[in-house]
Amino acid sequence: MFRINHIHLKSPDPKALSDWFVEAFKFTIVSDTMRVFGDRFIACDSEDGMRVNISSARTGEQMGQGDADTHYGLEHFGFDVVEMDSAIARLEGLGAVLADGPIATDDGRKIAFIKAPDDIRIELIQQS
Repeated sequence: MFRINHIHLKSPDPKALSDWFVEAFKFTIVSDTMRVFGDRFIACDSEDGMRVNISSARTGEQMGQGDADTHYGLEHFGFDVVEMDSAIARLEGLGAVLADGPIATDDGRKIAFIKAPDDIRIELIQQS
């Protein structure tokens, strides 16, 4: 059996990004350390227990730009929301930008994509 262990996000300011996820999606900060690699490493848990690590560049590491547009590779991750329009309005109030949607799907769900801080693409899903 394979189980997803964690999601890891890189940020020029891991504390600001982790605080955003605490406010936006009720994450809990589990630890905040400076690692031997020279990066600030903040471990967070989502409401349902998924570990999300947020860290800065390691010593000597050159980071590419984020990309909150559609692209190859890891493109986005998604969150279920109770009510799409109010979720979008709340997240926009926290600095997110609506990138696409809301779109009604064939099975009655609604989806939308936002650009979160540090150019992270997030899908919002409202179940039917």
